[in-house]
Amino acid sequence: MISAVTGWLKSKGGDKIDVATASGLTYEVSVPFGVLERLPDIGAEIELTTILVVREDAWHLFGFDRDQDRFVFQKLLGASGVGPKLALAILSTLGGNRVVRSVRDGDIGLLSTVPGVGKKTAEKLIVELRDRVKDLDVPDSKGSTAGALTEQAIQALVNLGYSPAESERAVRAALARDRKAAISDLIRTALQQMMKR
Repeated sequence: MISAVTGWLKSKGGDKIDVATASGLTYEVSVPFGVLERLPDIGAEIELTTILVVREDAWHLFGFDRDQDRFVFQKLLGASGVGPKLALAILSTLGGNRVVRSVRDGDIGLLSTVPGVGKKTAEKLIVELRDRVKDLDVPDSKGSTAGALTEQAIQALVNLGYSPAESERAVRAALARDRKAAISDLIRTALQQMMKR
């Protein structure tokens, strides 16, 4: 069992990174998009907790920089019909906190925005995972005005056709520029950020 990898970031691309260790081994690790975004530059030292998935034809290592994302990934793998690729796609699209909130809230629409997750799969995930994630501590988007505005802005961008992941990135960047922005300004700034890409 490989539960963590510590070393130097050798390369990154797509959803895979290579981590060179002091022992001379280099591990190929699949990571969610959020982890990929938070990684330092090539050559920097990193540590990831990992889950090793063994199949008949291959061994795949999945890495996480947050314990909660690792836990959510494990729970997703425990759901019927969810393999590691789909679990990774769900985490990459929504992030750990939004996966937990959507399962708790029974948000079929949000789960269905993940490529490969249709309405039936979303319903099954909610039924199977609701009890398994109910004790997880995640920020409640309805519990604070700022959180609610952030979620509304993200949802508005998703409704315009952007993916939840890129919408969240753009809204977070807009918030970093002005934490007191009205929702209309938040959406406008986030849209401007996405147009520049």
